Amino acid sequence: MFTHVVFTAFLYVILTIARAPSIWGIGNRPDGSNPWADIEPRISRNLSNQFEWPLLFYVACLILLFREPESITLFLAWVFIGGRFLHSTIQILTTNVRLRGIVFTINFLAVLGLWSVLALNSHNIA
Repeated sequence: MFTHVVFTAFLYVILTIARAPSIWGIGNRPDGSNPWADIEPRISRNLSNQFEWPLLFYVACLILLFREPESITLFLAWVFIGGRFLHSTIQILTTNVRLRGIVFTINFLAVLGLWSVLALNSHNIA
């Protein structure tokens, strides 16, 4: 969870940098345009994505904090985090929706896996 929070903070930093020419006039091109104009909306959309499906990741992790971690849950959590990095890279730097969808599916399944482990072991939750 901490890794995702740090990553989300990093996205805020790059969004601020991408918006600097438009907002503060810092880093404009000689003609006054923003060199980041094409990428800024993708960064913004990606940042919004960090508060959608990851919410269910956080809830699962918080529940799992009260249990002895299983290697499968740690593996699934790291798959999710690695997938978020990859998904963000694809969304921000490309327009390849098909590839982004494949990576999102991996993230989606990792969180469903965490919830499946929780459901299967719900009798162990006090």
